[in-house]
Amino acid sequence: PSGTWLLYLPCTWSIGLAAEPGCLPDWHMLSLFGVGAVLMRGAGCTINDMWDRDYDKKVARTASRPLAAGDISTFQSFVFLGGQLSLALCVLLCLNYYSIVLGAASLSLVITYPLMKRITYWPQLVLGLTFNWGALLGWSAIKGSCEWSVCLPLYFAGVMWTLVYDTIYAHQDKKDDIIIGVKSTALQFKEDTKQWLSGFSLAMLLSLCVAGMNCNQTFPYYSAVAAIGAHLAHQIYTLDIDKPEDCWNKFASNRTVGVLLFTGIVLGNL
Repeated sequence: PSGTWLLYLPCTWSIGLAAEPGCLPDWHMLSLFGVGAVLMRGAGCTINDMWDRDYDKKVARTASRPLAAGDISTFQSFVFLGGQLSLALCVLLCLNYYSIVLGAASLSLVITYPLMKRITYWPQLVLGLTFNWGALLGWSAIKGSCEWSVCLPLYFAGVMWTLVYDTIYAHQDKKDDIIIGVKSTALQFKEDTKQWLSGFSLAMLLSLCVAGMNCNQTFPYYSAVAAIGAHLAHQIYTLDIDKPEDCWNKFASNRTVGVLLFTGIVLGNL
């Protein structure tokens, strides 16, 4: 699913940037984080569905989810969540002590994110803080600690990217969201959405340049950043916020953004 890729790709960026010059990224670590992304994205979905089971019943797109439809009980979902988090813990325990603590610190964000749509019009910002934790964790898993001059701009770039793609995603459900009373950046920005998305995209690109400069990246990296800029510009220019199918297609295309950057990092290192 697209969401699993969007959680995994910031991990790959960080692992790639942490590789020694002239070397490929650590394939063992990439695989380990891939398993972790599947498990934690799944756990996040389970938590989200548990919090939102009453809301999901009222939205056509989500009414068939197992908890909303009554196919499973809350207790059964707790058991399933316990299994997901236990397996994710096994992955986390394969890392160094610094990364174990850093990874565990993200759990509070995973648990509280689904509540944010009840409280603020900026739940997408909290999702960004949650979904891009791998931009910190990947580097620490390789190096044993974070190089903040690289990791923080990379993390910030990921947060800005999430604000772009999840605002687009939220436009699919805005009519239902108004009816059931939940909030999103799509409802906050309304017809000004494209201007906001352009600002977030610019902030992302500048932050990627800062991260690249702070770890001595080379021409292929900046070429990838330029390609990402072109992709985002096209995505925003052609977006129709009133067509749910177009919003979905634009949202899903963001996997290309993540893959472009990872490719640029690998080639830049080589």
